[in-house]
Amino acid sequence: MKVKLLSALNDNNVDMAQTNSQRQLAMTIFAIAGEFDQNLPLNLCLILDRSGSMHGQPIKTVIQAVEGLIDRLKVGDRISVVAFSGSVEVIIPNQVIEDPESIKSQIKSKLSASGGTAIAEGLELGITELMKGTRGAVSQAFLLTDGHGESSLRIWKWDIGRDDNKRCLKLAQKAAKLNLTINTFGFGNSWNQDLLEKIADVGGGTLAHIEHPEQAVEQFSRLFGRIQSIGLTNAYLLLSLVPNVRLAELKPIAQVAPDTIELPVERETDGSFAVRLGDLMQDVERVVLANIYLGQLPEGKQAIGHLQIRYDDPMVNQEDLLSPLMPIYADVVRAYQPASNPQVQQSILALAKYRQTQLAEAKLLQGDRTGAATMLQTAAKTALQIGDKGAATVLQTSATRLQAGEELSEADLKKTRIVSKTVLQE
Repeated sequence: MKVKLLSALNDNNVDMAQTNSQRQLAMTIFAIAGEFDQNLPLNLCLILDRSGSMHGQPIKTVIQAVEGLIDRLKVGDRISVVAFSGSVEVIIPNQVIEDPESIKSQIKSKLSASGGTAIAEGLELGITELMKGTRGAVSQAFLLTDGHGESSLRIWKWDIGRDDNKRCLKLAQKAAKLNLTINTFGFGNSWNQDLLEKIADVGGGTLAHIEHPEQAVEQFSRLFGRIQSIGLTNAYLLLSLVPNVRLAELKPIAQVAPDTIELPVERETDGSFAVRLGDLMQDVERVVLANIYLGQLPEGKQAIGHLQIRYDDPMVNQEDLLSPLMPIYADVVRAYQPASNPQVQQSILALAKYRQTQLAEAKLLQGDRTGAATMLQTAAKTALQIGDKGAATVLQTSATRLQAGEELSEADLKKTRIVSKTVLQE
């Protein structure tokens, strides 16, 4: 399995006379399978909310969705299931798939709804189960909940603090360092979107919304298909810039596909920048956008930096592999004419849609309904520019409701958050 790495500036031409020029650098990364490469075995842990509010149809459809996933697991894959409410229980200990029907029978008999929602305890125990089967596999957790975290206990070996939500984020950070990926599913419309989004972002996974019980099977299946295509794990984007070229100070790097995520940047010992990407899928592009500033440079084709990917290949049990070093070039010209890249512009707009929606939510929290409506309208127009008609409809509907003096429901807020992070072409 190899890495494919491409890069492009939003405008490859730079005015020689300018002392400071801003550019957006788009980097596209994905795994490429060789002729004899096979799909990696999966190490999957389902961390499921069985609190009292999941009683009835919700828990039944979750069980149905889980059964569908188990049917799709292959020989050599591993499964574990953790259930949480006011307490937490390992329903299926981490094991190789041998008797799927027996596993499904145990889940049906043990997954009944009652009690509160101790999310961090469930996440902690799920991580413990995942750690039992990481060797040579893609390790993923599906965390599903319909509620908010409680204030309760100390978690695992780490003293994470008293607040359950903060403990969840610390656990997601620890999971990422252990090369585990946490995906989150919000069930219904009462879950904490800030918490589940941050867990997924920090844990290198995806946030999904199951608004109605009958959507559980579809959403589980969609994300399962994504993790089946993973070819490489624990990937880091390494970016070095030449003197007189720098990263922006505020939110310099973000992922824009397949989901929009603000990415933290770390500094390596050699002065280069490292951004954790996590898992790389086969032929599914991961697009990352960096905001950079170029000082005055001499005329001609200039190397302004270098890119490289550091990654693990579980299939051959090798870690810290490096892709070939790739130079980043800009054309510094005396008679400047823009050389815009339309694909990079689409990525810029996708990130703008997300950040505009974030600003709208912040204004709404501050009580500035007019400002929130204006920003949602702006985000809707941005969505239309990238052909995301579904997002435009959701964002404009929310803006219209605010302008009419209506409150946004929990369902409205969840839909707004989800469409801000994804691009759904119609």
